[in-house]
Parts: sequence; structure tokens; C-alpha cells
Amino acid sequence: MKNIALRLSYDGSRYHGWQVQKTEATVAETMEQALGRVCGHEVKLVGCGRTDAGVHALRYCANFRSDTRVPLDRLPLAVNAWLPADIAVEAAVEAPEDFNAIGSCIKKEYIYKILNSNIRDPFLEKRVCFYPQRLDLERMARAAAAFEGTHDFRAVRSVGTETKTTVRTVHWCRVEREGKLITISVCADGFLYNMCRAIVGTLVYASYGKLEPEEIPALLEKGDRRLTGPTMPPQGLYLNNLWYDGVVGKMMEE
Repeated sequence: MKNIALRLSYDGSRYHGWQVQKTEATVAETMEQALGRVCGHEVKLVGCGRTDAGVHALRYCANFRSDTRVPLDRLPLAVNAWLPADIAVEAAVEAPEDFNAIGSCIKKEYIYKILNSNIRDPFLEKRVCFYPQRLDLERMARAAAAFEGTHDFRAVRSVGTETKTTVRTVHWCRVEREGKLITISVCADGFLYNMCRAIVGTLVYASYGKLEPEEIPALLEKGDRRLTGPTMPPQGLYLNNLWYDGVVGKMMEE
């Protein structure tokens, strides 16, 4: 059987996250049903990460095994014919036998979008976090820089998925503003449960003086979730980019 890797994107607004669940509609379940129709057998996908309910992916990677005879350059069109309009498969390649979408990932980048305006935008309701209070970008940027590097990030994770270690390396944490839209970009070698949304909440707290940007290293060292910022709403969060070696890495760059 071939080990097939897919690049896809989705609007997570009406899904209960990526991972298959017993009673809720999820992206993985919807994808597996469509792939099963095209491949002619049951498909089990391995996703590059567990996005929560309401979270989006501008770029996502998943792999599965199949002996399908559908040419891989035609597979995206075939699968998309069975998918709803809020999920799209963009590319497919044959990956190495040992490739695993989550285990082979070198680093990931999430972005978080905040509409910082007095007036909400009804067309962005499920695609940004509406935040009408003024945000201080200079303080947010200083706080963001404090998260960069290798740290124990248990102070900015929610209890949920168990991991061997809570140490991660954040390659960059940046804050940019274009008009009323603020975008926070966080790239790391891995993310803990709700880590990105908690980092953004901590930047918001730093913006209006609930904590000082310079206090963040000490807060990370203490590891107490109660001392950092809130977990921001899911609709502003997007998985934006992924890095892999080899043929899958080239597919993700296209």
C-alpha cells in the first residue's frame, strides 16, 4: 500500500475540531468518508495536529495508506467532489513508508487574528476574535518576544492531552497590525493543548497592564496557569504553515 500525504485547508466553524469523535461532526471524519468513497475502502487518517472546535487551517497535512488506482495528481479533485465547500484537498504525494503527519513534522506556525475595532464585522464573525478594547501593540510585541526560545510552557497550556514533556522551542512570536486587524504569529517545534491561545491571552493581558512583559520569563518558570492570560476564543486561530523534509515538505511549500 502507498503512504499518501495530503495538503488541505478548512474552515473549522461548523466542526468539533479535527479528531474523530463519537457524536460530533469533525474534519477527520468528513475527510475519511470522502476518501473512502474515492479509494473504495475504509480510510484512517493521521493528522498533523489536533485543532479544536471552531479552529481553522490555512494549511494542514494528513496521511493515510491506500492501494487506490486513482492517480495522485487527480486525487484532490476526486476527493473534493465528495467534500463540503468548507474543506478542500489541495495536493497529494506518495510519502516515504515511515512518514507520519504528526511525528515527522519539524515545526508549525499558528496565527491568531484579532479584529480590534469598536464595530464588529458580521462577515468575519467566525473567522476573527472581535476585541473592541484598545490594544497596545508595543507592549504586546515586548511580551511576544519573551516567549521566544526554549522554555517549559506548562504555564500556558490547558489540562487535557498528556505529554511526555511540556518543554517546547518557540522559533518566533510576532505581532503585526494592518488597519483594524492584529495578527499574532507563533512558530514552534510543537504546541501544548491551547498553548497558542493562552499565549495570545497573555499578550492581551500585557497590553493593558494586567502583567508586565518583563514578568513573562518568571511566570513561565513558575509554571502556574492561573498567573498567565486567558485562553482566547477559538475562531481567531488558524494553523498557517508546516515544515517537513523531503517530498512532503516540497508539497507544503507549493
